[in-house]
Amino acid sequence: MTETVPVYNAGWGGLSDGATVLVDTAPWIYILEDHPVWASQFVGLFEAAERGRLQLALTTVTLAEVLAGPFKAKQTALAKRYEKALGRYQVVPLSAQVAVMAAQLRVQYRLKLPDAVQLASALDIGAAALVTHDRDFSKVLDFPVLNGETG
Repeated sequence: MTETVPVYNAGWGGLSDGATVLVDTAPWIYILEDHPVWASQFVGLFEAAERGRLQLALTTVTLAEVLAGPFKAKQTALAKRYEKALGRYQVVPLSAQVAVMAAQLRVQYRLKLPDAVQLASALDIGAAALVTHDRDFSKVLDFPVLNGETG
């Protein structure tokens, strides 16, 4: 009798169907603002999510960072549209547990606090990867960090 080996359809970034990924701030901004250079590197990720192949999550830090631009430009209606769009995805709160883990990761990898919060949040929710456009994660070798169109 032969053993059946499950076949995973590797999607964007080599992620398996159904995987949850935490998406850092920049990719959200690139897609929402249709950035002429950087949006194309992440469009496949968001298309995979639209097709139900990936689950996307973001932190409350990302929510605040994304909304800061429209609020700074006094575009409250745009901020509300962005808030509604992001609300369709899993929003990971900054809990005490995540804060403690972020402090540890900040020291371990010499990350800026917002980056450490992103990584801690990804770990806390059991994400398959962290998607970012930030090169500050180069020292993180024991967790998948995807930096743009890789799939």
